[in-house]
Amino acid sequence: MSFFFHSEVSGFKFKDHSNYKQWLKKVIYCEKKEIGEINIIFISDEAILKINNSYLKNDCYTDIIAFSYNEKNKISGDIFISIERVKENAKKFGEKFENELNRVIVHGVLHLIGYNDKTEEEKKIIRNLENHYLSIILSSQSNFK
Repeated sequence: MSFFFHSEVSGFKFKDHSNYKQWLKKVIYCEKKEIGEINIIFISDEAILKINNSYLKNDCYTDIIAFSYNEKNKISGDIFISIERVKENAKKFGEKFENELNRVIVHGVLHLIGYNDKTEEEKKIIRNLENHYLSIILSSQSNFK
């Protein structure tokens, strides 16, 4: 099984590099999990708002929503990412778009693995893990162009 990348955003094309798949597989293996099928779907703000309303009963925009279909130790799911939110957050945090996108992608995978970010303690844990796994991709960033 593996990762599949889909874009439903006009003008946005994610280059499905095998390096991304290898990086995300490493994240899952480091967390002592197995890889199932993971779909990463890039969508618009309006599409993510509809998902947030319909499934989570939240009436707000967000950068990411992850739905887990895990079976025991095998990680599977759908990760929806709002490209508009990622662009806005990159500007807000003074970050390159690609770096912010990497953070959101690994954040989604960590959610599928079972990490949450509801409490301050959970936010601290998931942020530390994001930073740890981002250091892996940043050390080989030239491979992701």
